[in-house]
Amino acid sequence: MTRDEFHALVMSLPGVEPGTSWGMASYKLKGKFFTRLREEDDSIVVQEVDFDERDMLIEAEPDIFHFTDHFRNYRMVLVRIGPVEPAVLLGLLERRWRKVAPKAVVSAYDAANGKA
Repeated sequence: MTRDEFHALVMSLPGVEPGTSWGMASYKLKGKFFTRLREEDDSIVVQEVDFDERDMLIEAEPDIFHFTDHFRNYRMVLVRIGPVEPAVLLGLLERRWRKVAPKAVVSAYDAANGKA
């Protein structure tokens, strides 16, 4: 996945907009941090990943999933942009999006995408 593909994928989720968080470029939803591409290692910050799932993802695909000491105590995983499949990343990002986006927006998104 390229940076442009990542940008298009994130922006395909209704309500997501470019912003800044902690002085760095990020994406926000309802004014809250949603995700960002880390310049230092070309990894995407993904929230709503439980520790057990994170450990499983890292063990199964260490070339894609990892975390740093900073993220150790947070329900987050870092996803390397190059090797990740867009559908996998979208599934992970949708999890956080569904928790923050207004219910009516989620319903409309699901209807438009054939999800029930």
